[in-house]
Amino acid sequence: MAFVEWKRIGEKETIAEIVLNRPEARNAFTSEMAEQILGICQTIEESDVRVVMITSSNEKSFCSGADLKERNNMTETEWKIQHKLFQQMFNSIADMKQPVIAVVDGYALAGGFEIVLNCDMIVAADTAIFGLPEVTRGIMPGGGGTRLLSKRINVHRAKEWVCTGKLVSGEEADRVGLLNILTKSGDLRKKAIQLAEKVANNAPLAVQNCKASVDELFGMTNEEARKVEIDYYNRCINTDDRLEGVLAFVEKRTPVFVGK
Repeated sequence: MAFVEWKRIGEKETIAEIVLNRPEARNAFTSEMAEQILGICQTIEESDVRVVMITSSNEKSFCSGADLKERNNMTETEWKIQHKLFQQMFNSIADMKQPVIAVVDGYALAGGFEIVLNCDMIVAADTAIFGLPEVTRGIMPGGGGTRLLSKRINVHRAKEWVCTGKLVSGEEADRVGLLNILTKSGDLRKKAIQLAEKVANNAPLAVQNCKASVDELFGMTNEEARKVEIDYYNRCINTDDRLEGVLAFVEKRTPVFVGK
């Protein structure tokens, strides 16, 4: 059974929408669901898609994390084996060459919030609820929560969230800088697509190198970062899209980028 689906959307169908679709369980992910996400990410990675959105079929919940019913009575070995699969799932989202936008309404908790944190941008409704409540269950975030949250918000506040397991409203998440866009639930999809279209309309190789550069340079010393940044810059120079971009500017028209 497909708990995750994807489709092309947008005017030029260069946006991929990955839809989490297990509403009866608030999109809690199982091993099967993780494998489906892995397969979809690989397919999109190899396509001409320019930007990715991860959404939910259920406005009441984006994703509530790993399915604890499936994990109930697992041995320690079985738990660790399954978690390796989950790590691969998180990594497949974060490592996509295309920018990935999380589109969040309702609950994004535990591993569900970590799916969000492994995305590049976050668009959320004011009815969204974020949280990493693992400490209340005797564990800790295992999909990037403690590593990635402090890259989005201040370290002391990240420690508060993960050590208390508090639930955070969309408004608070926006106030502390977690989100790119906060909007009404009814406008969520429209706002997310508008952002995705802005990314998709740009030269895809340039966008991909920008994403990779930001990711790699984060935390480097300035001297190290200078060397790496110019390498990414040079990758964009010898491309058809760079020539098209300059020519379109001179001719005062919209560029037609082809990803070459």
